[in-house]
Amino acid sequence: MSSLLSWREVRPAPGAVVAPDERLPWPQTAAMGVQHVIAMFGATVLAPILMGFDPNVAILMSGIGTLIFFFVVGGRVPSYLGSSFAFIGVVIAATGYAGSGPNANLGVALGGIVACGVLYTLIGLAVMATGTKWIETLMPPVVTGAVVAVIGLNLAGIPIKNMAPTPFDAWMQGVTFVCVALVAVFTRGMTQRLLILVGLIVASVVYAVLTNGLGLGKPIDFSGVARAAWFGAPTFAAPVFDAKAILLIAPVAIILVAENLGHIKAVSAMTGRNLDPVMGRAFVGDGLATIASGASGGTGVTTYAENIGVMAATRIYSTAIFVVAALIAIALGFSPKFGALIQAIPLAVMGGVSIVVFGLIAVAGAKIWVDNRVDFSDNRNLVVAAITLVLGTGDYTLKFGDFALGGIGTATFGAIALWALLRRGGGAKT
Repeated sequence: MSSLLSWREVRPAPGAVVAPDERLPWPQTAAMGVQHVIAMFGATVLAPILMGFDPNVAILMSGIGTLIFFFVVGGRVPSYLGSSFAFIGVVIAATGYAGSGPNANLGVALGGIVACGVLYTLIGLAVMATGTKWIETLMPPVVTGAVVAVIGLNLAGIPIKNMAPTPFDAWMQGVTFVCVALVAVFTRGMTQRLLILVGLIVASVVYAVLTNGLGLGKPIDFSGVARAAWFGAPTFAAPVFDAKAILLIAPVAIILVAENLGHIKAVSAMTGRNLDPVMGRAFVGDGLATIASGASGGTGVTTYAENIGVMAATRIYSTAIFVVAALIAIALGFSPKFGALIQAIPLAVMGGVSIVVFGLIAVAGAKIWVDNRVDFSDNRNLVVAAITLVLGTGDYTLKFGDFALGGIGTATFGAIALWALLRRGGGAKT
């Protein structure tokens, strides 16, 4: 345990890489942890809201799930676990959720999520026993890169369509991503490494001046922060195991495998370390975290591309940061006041940050192709990537009775199926 929680302190030059087993001085590590909480927060809170779950439980379980993952992989994989959007469509289908307020059939959804976590864990155990070759045969770099890229592209519509209800908000989104870009390019040292957090703070100040000060838009409302208690337990819930819901929700495990595989490949490429030996343990860690979350009233969780995007921008891969971020998330889960403070961040500002982060996810997928030298003159690679990107970005949906497989799902399964169909086709060149 002591060695697992031991990192070598470094004071790197600007732009230098910080490895998973290294860390910055603790104050800087804590600041980086806050940035990763900010990066995951929007999606981790949005997903439960869209499904009628308690956001505070989702935040709490994201932190606990991240710690479970950290210990299962022996601290070797820098990743944060947050709410998975892959569950949204199937949970709504299984529960008949109308879209507002608490989900009346929450227990049924939780039973499906727990079953999905069990299936995911079994897949991880199989990989631990047999190796990763069969997974990599099903999901080579052209597939994993496409799946990672399409997650960012599929989510792109959320900030643009749902987080800018007025023309002013759309302009503020632009101001926000410009602030992040300016911080990323024109600052140095720790400020540059905290580009998401610093950009968000600067944009929030600009927003407050324009709205609270000049009345140009909806002002920032701190009344919720004032009313919220400092400490309080979230609303936990127990799973109910329904066969129909399990059949709808459990197959999401395949999507989580593809997501996790792509994320780990991306982290491996960024850190220059071969993480294949811990791939099975990563699946098990994510599966156990999903079981724990579903058993408590939380959403299914997955390794978060949002945080991988932050790592890609900062080049800091220390796992210590994710332990700090997890502990902060747990504190937020038990503190309605801190949760209310982050929820007071203007929707447009969070939307602007999301544009940056989702874009970084898409680029992380493309980086998998570049790092693995995927040959797009080979028609097999070209067709698999092209179709996958459009399926996911266009949110191509297939319905099987009451079951609807949304864009991320159709893109994931489509990429795997297309590669299996075409991989023996000789690799005709364009």
